[in-house]
Amino acid sequence: MLLAMTSPVPQVIPCVDIQSGRAVRLYEGDPDRETVYFDSPLAAARHWADLGAGFLHLVDLDAATGRGENRAVIAEIVRELGVPVEVGGGVRDRAAAQTLLDAGVQRVVIGTAAVRSPELVAELIADYGPGRVVVSLDARGLEVATHGWAEGSGVLVGELTPRLAGAGLHTLIFTDVTRDGTLRGLDRDLMRQVRGLWRGELIVGGGVADTDDVRLLAEEGIEGAIVGRAIYEGTLPYPVRL
Repeated sequence: MLLAMTSPVPQVIPCVDIQSGRAVRLYEGDPDRETVYFDSPLAAARHWADLGAGFLHLVDLDAATGRGENRAVIAEIVRELGVPVEVGGGVRDRAAAQTLLDAGVQRVVIGTAAVRSPELVAELIADYGPGRVVVSLDARGLEVATHGWAEGSGVLVGELTPRLAGAGLHTLIFTDVTRDGTLRGLDRDLMRQVRGLWRGELIVGGGVADTDDVRLLAEEGIEGAIVGRAIYEGTLPYPVRL
């Protein structure tokens, strides 16, 4: 697996969130509370690749919220950078997933569709293999949020994880949306609960602030984290060394 942990340090995966063609970070997932870090998402992606990132997490925020899409920008990053990427945001049907995979994206990230159309996850894994498909459960507490985090689904993480394991999923991303972009640090109790619910590879996000959070991941047996604001603003130096 690309993200298998080969050292005591969990993997920190730089995130490039794309909104209106720029690299931004949102506060608690609110598309109207953005901080622009790079005018060019390609420049942002290249910045992290030049610092040694071997994998990048891209999110098309406009596609996630139904405000548009940034597929051309994502294709440019894939074409120009040569670093494997996973892409989420608005991947809610087979056609969207296939378009990204055919464009050279290493892995597609399924969010809302994993709740609304769980059969899609099984179909994509059957066709492309578990190394090309990831599910992202974005939640407030343990309730999954959908449609760009705007809606509560009424579905709990623990209701979905057995189904996802049965579909052959290897890697789960869990994001605490109440802390995303806040630099408040990870919620250890919540991380421990999610670790108990998912025994496959677990990548988390939401609130990572500094090296203490990376140590928390190691202590809880979590393989990695997707990080944005902390590495953009330098509260977590990148590359990460403990």
